[in-house]
Amino acid sequence: MKIYRQILFLATVFVSVACTDSFFDLEPSSSVPTDKVYKTADDFNVAVIGCYSKLQGQVSYFTECCEYRSDNLSLSAPTAGTQDRYDIDQFADKASNGILESAWANFNNGVYRCNLVLDKIDAADFDATLKKQYKGEALFVRALTYFNMYRLWGGIPMTDKVVTVAEALKIGRSSEQQVFDFLTGDLNQGINENMLPSSYTGTDMGRATSGAAMALLGKIYLTFHKWTEARNVLSQLIGRYSLMPTPDKVFDVDNKMNDEIIFAVRFNKDVEGEGHGYWFSIINLTDDTNQTKALKECYKDGDKRKDLITYVKVEDKVCVMNKFKDLKSATYNTVGNDQIILRYADVLLMYAEALNEISYSNSQTSDAMVALNAVHTRAGLSPVQITELADQDSFRKAIMLERQQEFPYEGHRWFDLVRMGGAKEAMKAEGHTIQDFQFLYPIPKTELERINNTELLWQNPGY
Repeated sequence: MKIYRQILFLATVFVSVACTDSFFDLEPSSSVPTDKVYKTADDFNVAVIGCYSKLQGQVSYFTECCEYRSDNLSLSAPTAGTQDRYDIDQFADKASNGILESAWANFNNGVYRCNLVLDKIDAADFDATLKKQYKGEALFVRALTYFNMYRLWGGIPMTDKVVTVAEALKIGRSSEQQVFDFLTGDLNQGINENMLPSSYTGTDMGRATSGAAMALLGKIYLTFHKWTEARNVLSQLIGRYSLMPTPDKVFDVDNKMNDEIIFAVRFNKDVEGEGHGYWFSIINLTDDTNQTKALKECYKDGDKRKDLITYVKVEDKVCVMNKFKDLKSATYNTVGNDQIILRYADVLLMYAEALNEISYSNSQTSDAMVALNAVHTRAGLSPVQITELADQDSFRKAIMLERQQEFPYEGHRWFDLVRMGGAKEAMKAEGHTIQDFQFLYPIPKTELERINNTELLWQNPGY
């Protein structure tokens, strides 16, 4: 596919950073000068694909910083190379944690790529509709990236400009309101100016759509507890997508970007450098999978989703989950599962959450109940009865549980617990008594030392 092949070209021509991902490694090394290449539609297409390609390197952070932080996965003890993960899992993370340092640098480098596109594109002369699309895509990826940073660290330094090293050192942390305005501003610009198409065909499948921008905007509104705004944008997606008939069909590697998928980080095992190794593999079916008791026991009898987190043998001495089952490419020895970021089941449950937070309804046929049961019954279960959810809090907890059952390993659980107020209770059940400050991670020590100005960049309280 074109979107994969051009990533490889980008790596040698357009990437305006050196080998590392540091936010401060901004100067070109062996790349073609940007004033020579940011001219044509093809130039910007490759540059935008470079923004997407950065997302591929961020997939691991969904596991390290969300699944292991939550009650889905846990390490009983650190092993070689897992100390940083273990510290995150045990709420013993420090500012020197290598996973957090890597994530901070990677995210900021991704923002830099987006800002390069947005800085250069207005001066370029090519088809206006295509130019709007590329701008919308860069705005979407930038919003997604900064949103993930915010959910990890709170107010972070943000910029919509291409900056020098000296300028980067002067950018301070943003307030809650500034983060909200920045994220919603990027996405609303793309939506209101009709920058993104509703769908793509052929080689462009997988690029950000207007639906993806709306779904991400709805999630941001929920995170900032803007319930009405979330309802308003998410309601526009109801019926625009559809659930696959059974949960396993969502992850079918022979039907990627199916009707339920709104946005995913794409991989392709049949293109050199665009596949990946097995995710969450073990050697024997008796090995420890690091799945918690809370995850393994959250499913009712007959729930088809439980089988998705069950391990099966795919080759000699390699077992993987059904959720990420794929056969390796004979040519490149990689698999090609996509990392799903937004899908329709998520939209339905976010919509139910927003409606319930606005006003609890005791009707079995309320929009919130219909949305919740659409996901619940797709798993092969009988509908949840409103008589089981006597008030707003019990409805909220039902959604929280449904989300745990629906999205393990997709990078939602920790953020869901924090957003919905269930983190302390869930962690207590795992043996951790946590404080509010641990809803966020420590700012990496490397970044504090680079800025060296606590009026601009200070450590999160408690660390």
